[in-house]
Amino acid sequence: MTKSSYFRDFAKYASLNVMGMIGLSCYILADTFFVSKGLGTNGLTALNLAIPIYSFIHGSGLMIGMGGGTKYSIQKSTDDHRAANRTFTGSLSLAAVFAVFFVLAGMFCTDAILSLFGAEGVVFDMAKTYLQVILLFAPAFLMNNVLLCFVRNDGAPQLSMAAMIGGSLSNVVLDWVFIFPCQMGIFGAVFATGLAPIISMIILSPHFIRRKNQFHLTKYRPALRLFGGILSSGIPSLVTEVSSGVVMIVFNSIILRLEGNVGVAAYGVIANLSLVIIAIYTGIAQGIQPLISRSYGTKDFSHIDATLRYALAAMLFFSLFIYGSVFLYASQITSVFNSENNPALQSIATEGLRLYFLACPFAGFNVIISIYFTSTEQPLPAHIISLLRGFLVIIPMAFLLSWLGKIHGVWCAFPATELLVALIGLFAYFSVVHRKVKKEL
Repeated sequence: MTKSSYFRDFAKYASLNVMGMIGLSCYILADTFFVSKGLGTNGLTALNLAIPIYSFIHGSGLMIGMGGGTKYSIQKSTDDHRAANRTFTGSLSLAAVFAVFFVLAGMFCTDAILSLFGAEGVVFDMAKTYLQVILLFAPAFLMNNVLLCFVRNDGAPQLSMAAMIGGSLSNVVLDWVFIFPCQMGIFGAVFATGLAPIISMIILSPHFIRRKNQFHLTKYRPALRLFGGILSSGIPSLVTEVSSGVVMIVFNSIILRLEGNVGVAAYGVIANLSLVIIAIYTGIAQGIQPLISRSYGTKDFSHIDATLRYALAAMLFFSLFIYGSVFLYASQITSVFNSENNPALQSIATEGLRLYFLACPFAGFNVIISIYFTSTEQPLPAHIISLLRGFLVIIPMAFLLSWLGKIHGVWCAFPATELLVALIGLFAYFSVVHRKVKKEL
């Protein structure tokens, strides 16, 4: 293959997945916008307290889908179709297990979860409605994520992108219909979100109805090795998503103490915009995963290196554009979600946006390099990067910097963490390259 064909492959897969992931992330951004308009600061606070659980559901689906999709792509490139079908069947089995867990949590644990998060009064009631419904729709979210990943690795990235965008557009439209004309309140917002993955799977269905799919359900003996391989390859995707939820939980508790409900509502604006921006990086990473996995299976290392270079260049371009836009228009962005024109919310969120999104290039590098490692069957450095940025650094950093700098310290915790982890990721990458060069010599 030539360099131009490498770039065409990258542009096709990455652009489709970036558009699809932006669409997918708009599930929650649409909720944030319409809830802020229809239900005010209390609604925005309730939404922000319940959203972290969505990150756990979405992250679990991505872990199974990306892990299974990576193994499927490598197995398909070596014509091991029996193993590829076992991987697909095993991925669906894992999704079913996780679905049961989340549904049971929705039925029996929502009060305890929200009490732990600090919800009270009217905010508690609104957050409980949102959380219960989102957990009961977990099977749809999980199945949709698995099918999206397998269809993408099955040579149909356009259909995968169309399904993600179609589901998200339906969410935006239904949000407006349920909250305003139907006056369904917070239930309307979450019901629209829950229907979106179902609509997405309907859009995917022609791939199966027309029998274009190369993966099929098959009889197999459940094996811990199969499940472990799928989950291990997908853990960085899980941690990337779950870390958003964990960061929101920790930040909510700190900000609630420092600035009260208005501070949590201001963080809701920042956190939900962050979901969209991280989705761009995740889209680039998911776009390169089938290319790198396939090239790794055929030992085409020049294609792997070229694809990674293109991904990092695209990430830097997006990062400069995103931060420039956020810095210049922070006040206008906040105003979109500040329907009550609350001056405290406006001030806190505007300052927070400019500090928080200094993390853009470092977060983008960390997401992409993690997928690079898992796509080349090197899960250990990917796990280390994901765990550091998701749990082991961000949580103590948030408490330390909030103690030193109050609310400004909270906003700086995210960029400080991503910068530190990016340096570790860079060291891990050059260590792998060095080992590869020594092996060739």
